[in-house]
Amino acid sequence: MFLPFFENLRNAGIPVSLREYLTFLEGMKKGLATYDVEAFYYLARVSMVKDERNIDKFDRAFAASFEGLGEISFDQVLEAVDIPAEWLAKMAEKHLTAEEKAEIEALGGFDKLMDTLRERLKDQQGRHQGGNKWIGTAGTSPFGAYGYNPEGVRIGQKESRHQRAVKVWDKREFKNLDDTVELGTRNIKVALKRLRRWAREGAVEELDLDGTIRATAEHGYLDVKTRPERHNAVKVLLFLDVGGSMDPHIKVVEELFSAARTEFKHLEYYYFHNCLYEGVWRDNHRRWDQQTPTHEVLRTYGPDYKCIFVGDASMSPYEIAYPGGANEHWNQEAGQVWLARAREQWTSNLWINPVSEKYWEYTHSIGMIREIFEDRMVPMTLAGLEQGMRELTR
Repeated sequence: MFLPFFENLRNAGIPVSLREYLTFLEGMKKGLATYDVEAFYYLARVSMVKDERNIDKFDRAFAASFEGLGEISFDQVLEAVDIPAEWLAKMAEKHLTAEEKAEIEALGGFDKLMDTLRERLKDQQGRHQGGNKWIGTAGTSPFGAYGYNPEGVRIGQKESRHQRAVKVWDKREFKNLDDTVELGTRNIKVALKRLRRWAREGAVEELDLDGTIRATAEHGYLDVKTRPERHNAVKVLLFLDVGGSMDPHIKVVEELFSAARTEFKHLEYYYFHNCLYEGVWRDNHRRWDQQTPTHEVLRTYGPDYKCIFVGDASMSPYEIAYPGGANEHWNQEAGQVWLARAREQWTSNLWINPVSEKYWEYTHSIGMIREIFEDRMVPMTLAGLEQGMRELTR
């Protein structure tokens, strides 16, 4: 029955193999997602999607294959409520608190709950809103939607409101993820994780299982060994463009900065405006009176750092090519001179541009920055960041 689903996945361009499809079928056979639409979705996705860039394609194929799954009519509910008692008990153990279980038992237990649902479905005609008996909305009946009852069966509601329904009869909709869209913090972290060089540093923090087994075998008694926890030893120097044309990109740059601070133990950062000149700063409120000379930054951080510039590269070409071209101060040396020095000091370098790649060719200064960076510029998308992290690991 799932062959059309498998064919839809292949037609959508997802490289799903027969082995992965059989793994999915095995999970269904084991009962991992028998009565739960959401569990069924995640079982299918984890079995047949191996690259997060294909999640959007998977969601579309899933929707095409199972459209209407979870939209249950009253007649269908009458047939579906004959559910094994042991399954209801398992669902109760999984979703209900001890207090809620006691309330249900006091009112007659699950059998009474489902029998009452059968009777009310037979008696009721049409939609009902409010109240505490009929199946409807905005009431306290155990059956229906947009109301409250600790032992409810939810029917016809888009999503859970109190997270207390015993059986969910809803249509599930899953958010798309596309590698061409700008990223949230979580997805940026996924991309940045590709820039790793693991090393064990610091104090002893985790169990060394292999060492413990070896020592125990040698000594004849349990000899627990520990070792320093592994950390990502990559060093990153981040230069962030602020102000002016970067204002529309504040949110996504903040997300990138937040993700980078989480992923990299060794992270240093500075701000600049439009192009790199003789001074950078850490506090935008003190940018004029507490600047750090760029020469000092070049001397402080060694060539083992990965250097990443983040900016829209949108400015007057004079700001890049000529002394005095900066729009806020007189720069004795052209911006391209400072960028060349930075690239010479940190040979593993990259420019991340939040402007959509399809617009790059219409801005002359973007072309100039791309030329300076020898085309090592990537868009701030999942695919772009992955490409950039590969560049930095070469």
